[in-house]
Amino acid sequence: MDVRAATGDDVAVVTELWVALAREQRAHGSHLLPAANRDQARDLVAQYVHADGVAVADDAGVVGFVMFHAETGFFETDATRGVVDNVYVAPDARSEGVGSALLDYAETELAERGATVLAVEALWENERARRLYERRGYDPHRITFEQPLADTGTEESESEDES
Repeated sequence: MDVRAATGDDVAVVTELWVALAREQRAHGSHLLPAANRDQARDLVAQYVHADGVAVADDAGVVGFVMFHAETGFFETDATRGVVDNVYVAPDARSEGVGSALLDYAETELAERGATVLAVEALWENERARRLYERRGYDPHRITFEQPLADTGTEESESEDES
């Protein structure tokens, strides 16, 4: 398996992996609608590829990806934060070190870009992802609380967005 910087030729396959990631994350409480966001995801992936912020794991075909960036902002901070935005490994390639290899790539790139701290998010219910990040030395830093409001009838069901 080879982890390499993604190119424009990888945008379509990374987009489909992003859709698969979003679909799986629905089981962990994500509100993203996978297929409904395919076009926006493709545009985002293309932007990240252009900024050298996507790597793919290639094992006779792309089996995973990581998206990352160095955080910039309006406020002055005492650390430069590297952010791992998405990590995904196709189910058939899991438990083979692919996720760790993708994280290694992103962490090295972010360090080379001046990051002094690294951040990654996982949905609370995604215990597998949380365990991976904890094993790699990531500690909880911030927590988001969420509460549903009265049913507004605007939520699309998971089955409506599986294309």
